[in-house]
Amino acid sequence: MRDTLTRVLLVTSRRGAAKGVRRALAACETGQFQVEWVRGLAGAIDRLAQGGVDIVLLDLALPDGRGLEAFEQIRAAAGDAMILVLSAASDEATARQAVRQGAMDYLVEGHVDAHWLPRTLHYAVERKAVQDALRASEARFRAISDASPLGIMVCDARGDCVYTNVAYQSITGLTLAETLGSKWSRAIHPADRQSVLRKWQQADQEQTLFSVETRILRRDGDLAWVRLNAAPMGDGTAHRGHVHTVEDVTERKATERILQSAEEILFTEKERAEVTLNSIGDAVLCTDLPGRVTYLNTVAEAMTGWPREEAIGRPLAEVFRIIDGMTRMLIANPAERAIRENLTIGLASDSVLVRRDGVEVAIEDSSAPIHNRDGSVAGAVIVFHDVTESRAMTQKMAHLAQHDFLTGLPNRALLIERLDRAIGLAQRHRKQLALLFIDLDYFKTINDSLGHTVGDQLLQSVAARLLECVRTTDTVCRQGGDEFVILLAEIEQPQRAAHVSDKLLAAFAAPHLVDGHELHVNLSIGISIYPDDGIDVDTALRNADTAMYHAKGCGRNNYQFFTADMNARAVQRLSIESNLRRALKDDEFALYYQPKVDLASGTMTGSEALIRWLDPVRGVIYPAEFVTVAEESGLIVPIGRWVLREACRQVKAWLDSGLDAVPVAVNISAVEFRHLDFLAGVTRILAETGLAPRYLEMEVTEGILMHDAAASASLLAALKDMGIRLAIDDFGTGYSSLSYLRSFPIDTLKIDRSFVSDISLQGGDTTIVTAIIAMGRNLNQKVVAEGVETLDQLRFLRARCCDEGQGYQFSRPLSAGDFGRMLGDSPRLPDRNGH
Repeated sequence: MRDTLTRVLLVTSRRGAAKGVRRALAACETGQFQVEWVRGLAGAIDRLAQGGVDIVLLDLALPDGRGLEAFEQIRAAAGDAMILVLSAASDEATARQAVRQGAMDYLVEGHVDAHWLPRTLHYAVERKAVQDALRASEARFRAISDASPLGIMVCDARGDCVYTNVAYQSITGLTLAETLGSKWSRAIHPADRQSVLRKWQQADQEQTLFSVETRILRRDGDLAWVRLNAAPMGDGTAHRGHVHTVEDVTERKATERILQSAEEILFTEKERAEVTLNSIGDAVLCTDLPGRVTYLNTVAEAMTGWPREEAIGRPLAEVFRIIDGMTRMLIANPAERAIRENLTIGLASDSVLVRRDGVEVAIEDSSAPIHNRDGSVAGAVIVFHDVTESRAMTQKMAHLAQHDFLTGLPNRALLIERLDRAIGLAQRHRKQLALLFIDLDYFKTINDSLGHTVGDQLLQSVAARLLECVRTTDTVCRQGGDEFVILLAEIEQPQRAAHVSDKLLAAFAAPHLVDGHELHVNLSIGISIYPDDGIDVDTALRNADTAMYHAKGCGRNNYQFFTADMNARAVQRLSIESNLRRALKDDEFALYYQPKVDLASGTMTGSEALIRWLDPVRGVIYPAEFVTVAEESGLIVPIGRWVLREACRQVKAWLDSGLDAVPVAVNISAVEFRHLDFLAGVTRILAETGLAPRYLEMEVTEGILMHDAAASASLLAALKDMGIRLAIDDFGTGYSSLSYLRSFPIDTLKIDRSFVSDISLQGGDTTIVTAIIAMGRNLNQKVVAEGVETLDQLRFLRARCCDEGQGYQFSRPLSAGDFGRMLGDSPRLPDRNGH
């Protein structure tokens, strides 16, 4: 400590207090304190931005900031610097609250002297060093633990889990949050649990190492075999708990069962195998470990020209002589390599067998090692066949060249070939044909959030379901990515295409069960008809594609027939996408803010940020005209980040200017919500703008949450832990599950404006509004009515004790300037009847 210079930033407007601090630190014998003095909050924040400060001595009574609000601003700017509060004796309660909010300590007037101040600063520096060392030690432990392929669980003395590593979570399927506080035996299969616990208790009593192989029941319902080890953990004086390691031995157990079964079958079916080998169409030849022939079946006798009695005991190269059909050179014996490497070895397809009489036969073969009862290699078996099989393989390769490797469906090349042929037949027979161009709605969201493995399995499930909905004479093709094309050949009328499309939409209403996920995907279908919509392959495909984009523009999950004006709309869509890219680059977006009002008091409680596109040619463009294109093109992600950053920046600016700013709500699209970088992006924006999370609310729809409820719950919990408020937008318009709704950490339900508008209609149905308000009250969630535009609606909502409202009855969306003036004028918004 004597050789370390501690840099102290003193923040106080009181000259006497500054002089006292400097005097006290100057009198310190070690002389290791360097004191800088600033007189106000702004100066302190500027100095902290430069870095190089170890300790901040903060007076909570500054001319440009007081109390805890000043402390929070200093804490946000302090970085790694420690904060000690200088407090008047009369305001010690505020100082203690600052300590609870992150200050290291506080000093009361009268104790700032040459004795106590250096001691306090010394103690703070040493305490921080200990804390930093502890955090570094914990980080090293977690890094080492998470790098281990073994699952690790640490339990306290009561047997409750206090830590699990990544491998443990992967083996059991349980997250860290699910395991914390639970018993270590939770994952053990119920049928095995009691016997394992008895062994555990015996080992615990004898203070010996515990080891057992048992079954566990994973979170997804699958069974797994594990080796479980445990050892007591202590500090030399007392028992502190146990460390458990878990090794997944499922694959080994399965292999053991297979080997045991194979061994039993080998002994009981030996004679039957002999008969089978002599009756199959392939030639089979076996050797011992030195490479001498031990067996030929009848087909091998015929193909090699060697009777079994003469061949047995001879070197394999003499009986089974093979050359390269192209070079005519001898080929290395595959059995020798199979024995040497203990691997199954395949031979090149151009291999030729030279029979005993000199006749040559083109063959394909494979050689595999033979193992004895103890698992050692005892010889090899060669299975080979003639050119007929080779030709079959050639046909298979031709099939692969024309089919999608993932789904097995015809690929684009085969589709074009069949479409060209179908157009020729339709022309000769005076028939029609239809092309259905299909795109999976929101597939990219699933692929980005759950990974390509789940995405590939989903595509396979989609392909199977598409095939179930068409005739065997129709062609289902995977165009690429998440696009499919169905060719309906020789139809009598276009209504046949509509009938198939209805069948497809109905079939895809049911979820796909993929890797433990219940995934919903809808279809956008575009239809073109030959010859009306094109007489050649390219035109028919292009027009079906154009109709598909029109189906997306009509809300997705529907089908549209091609019409001539769709080409113009397709050009317009490309124009919108291009202009959106320019708008992002040239900063053509602006946010408007619509107040949310407490219906009982009329007080403004929040606002919703609404984006507007200020196009230099068209003027103001509303979201309905460009959001769909933004989502389809992926531009919704950078646009959404801009909205979130601008809303946070503006609220922080209002707060900094002294206005009583209210929280702002931001709508989050499905593409943003499922983006891999979403949570990190929110954290980054809050840090960059300096806005406290309590001033931010995020609105998502039911459809987004229910798309993958488990993943949604995890993401919502993370946002909630950050202090962000959460709302379900347009509640009541989508599919939801009340059981899931109760498990989501939702603060607010927003009643969709379509239900609110029914209140003013003659004979309008108000049941849904009343039910949502009651549901929100029972779930302890705030209810906000959107689109409140009339006095009748307001009176109805007040009578039903709805919490808040938003709509033209209170205010239209306002620019940032106008909304800021509203914040400065009055916290209460009168409704149209003056109340």
